[in-house]
Amino acid sequence: MTKIAVITGISGQDGSYLVEHLLDKSPEYSKVVGLYRRSSNISSLSRINHLLHHPNFITEECDLTDPHSIGHIIKKYNPDEFYNLAAQSHVGTSFKQPNLTFDVNTLGVINIIESILQYSPKTKLYQASTSEMFGQEFTASENSISNTIEKFQDENTPFKPQSPYGVSKLASHNLIRIYRDGYNLYGCCGILFNHESPRRGVNFVTKKITNYIGLLQNNLTNDKLHLGNLHSCRDWGHAKDYVRAMHLMLQQQYADDFVIATGHTHSIKDFLTLAFNMVNKNYEDYVVTDPEFYRPAEVDYLRGRSTKAFHILGWEPQISFEQLVSDMVNYDIKYYSNTKHKKVTN
Repeated sequence: MTKIAVITGISGQDGSYLVEHLLDKSPEYSKVVGLYRRSSNISSLSRINHLLHHPNFITEECDLTDPHSIGHIIKKYNPDEFYNLAAQSHVGTSFKQPNLTFDVNTLGVINIIESILQYSPKTKLYQASTSEMFGQEFTASENSISNTIEKFQDENTPFKPQSPYGVSKLASHNLIRIYRDGYNLYGCCGILFNHESPRRGVNFVTKKITNYIGLLQNNLTNDKLHLGNLHSCRDWGHAKDYVRAMHLMLQQQYADDFVIATGHTHSIKDFLTLAFNMVNKNYEDYVVTDPEFYRPAEVDYLRGRSTKAFHILGWEPQISFEQLVSDMVNYDIKYYSNTKHKKVTN
């Protein structure tokens, strides 16, 4: 028996990799339906352009903040699996646009849940939660050695978010739990730690770094790279690994929540050092610390423990931190080597 899967946020990094992952499992999935915002132009879906003509892939406009819009999709397709990856996912932006953040990240989830219960109770729901829900438990410093500190966050760690983004995601996380317990919703939350790739948005710090290196190596910029707190530590994995975990969660008999992480943490300074070393440069010659990029409330240290995912899902990361950084740096250097970009950015 074949399955139908619906994925929100297909224009983003995770959505594009998840579409690929499910289509690779054809004919298990007879239809993979990708939803994109009505404010998006279909021509902007560059991350999935290579998939648009796949016979099992369908794209639909949908606005999660409109109950009728999401209800129409769920009623039309009666999906076996629904992956909600759409979000206002930039922490810094959430301080500037808190209303939008809650409209998409929380009210949008309520619309999905209510539509599933009304039109397709069989649907298994995956909700993208985040390590930003954990908040501040440890203060990093220049002298801390990231990978020797035996401190982790897992499914039993208390939540204390430090941003509107984290709060909005925690509200949705708790909604899934409530509807799972009270209405027998099959809802899983993936508490994903930071995951990156060449498809990462350029407003995120990892991509900001590798994008700059791509410009620099192709003589397309004379500017310095402006960043905020270089001592913040994150558990960075590859998005390709993390979408595998999303899929595995919905293949279980019982719904549950899982932390997905590598178990290793690195500072932004570590990322900079490794990325610039790959092009034989010292990041200190190119990077400026700029107070403009400091957040009103910072989470300094995140390091996940995925023991539960390993034992129940059989999941573990396959791509190392070094491979991730290399993948991103090499992609951006190659991207900007294209002649159409041959204009200096000042």
